[in-house]
Amino acid sequence: APGVAAPGDDLPDLVGKVVVVTGAAGAAGGPLVARLARAGAQVVAVGRSAQRLAPVVASAAQAAADSGRGGGAEAAVVDLLDRDVTARWSRSLLAARGRVDGLFHLVGGWRGGAGIVDSDPGDWDWLQAQLVVTLVHATQALHDGLRDAGGRLAIVSSPQAQEPTATNAAYAAAKAASEAWTLAVADSWRASDAAAVIVQVKALLTDEMRAAAPQRRFPGFAPVDEVAQVLAGLWSVPAEHLNGTRVRLPVA
Repeated sequence: APGVAAPGDDLPDLVGKVVVVTGAAGAAGGPLVARLARAGAQVVAVGRSAQRLAPVVASAAQAAADSGRGGGAEAAVVDLLDRDVTARWSRSLLAARGRVDGLFHLVGGWRGGAGIVDSDPGDWDWLQAQLVVTLVHATQALHDGLRDAGGRLAIVSSPQAQEPTATNAAYAAAKAASEAWTLAVADSWRASDAAAVIVQVKALLTDEMRAAAPQRRFPGFAPVDEVAQVLAGLWSVPAEHLNGTRVRLPVA
């Protein structure tokens, strides 16, 4: 997408913004929550386990304190598979914060397959729930608030959505469905200053992965810090240039 931040850009000014990160305890969640808080945002880190969210919020709180921009982070344990629970949580969030400016949906999951004929239907059921249902519930709950604030929605997807392989059929289909839903949200925001974008990565690269295999080059992998930087910079791109686009990482 035109104008998306490249590695090395300065920290954006997100003071006063309220940003929700779902799947915050995953590989990309910690770096993103910390970067948003460091930029001055009030971040709501959503997950299923308070124990797993605790270090994410603590790290972000320290990052916010170091930057001095007034940002912060809090944990929210929410079952995004339950539509009613998600809706109630969103109403309480809006009542407490008064606004929501961003939703970065990082709920993920992967299961390989054994080809078309031998593919396990249970893999599809699980992937659909993780990758599609959670996104549907979260965006339904926060859609109007994001629209009214000129907010940003982003999902992390995979090139498999457009380039599926037989052994990853269920995963590719679920990713394609999540992309289609995101593009539908983008269509619903055409007359607003809100934007929905798809960020595609082949695979995420963490510091722990580098440390475990220092000689490996990880070609085509996207460092989680780069993903965090690009997502945090989405407000610097006008909605008219961003809405309904795909960004593939790593940036060349």
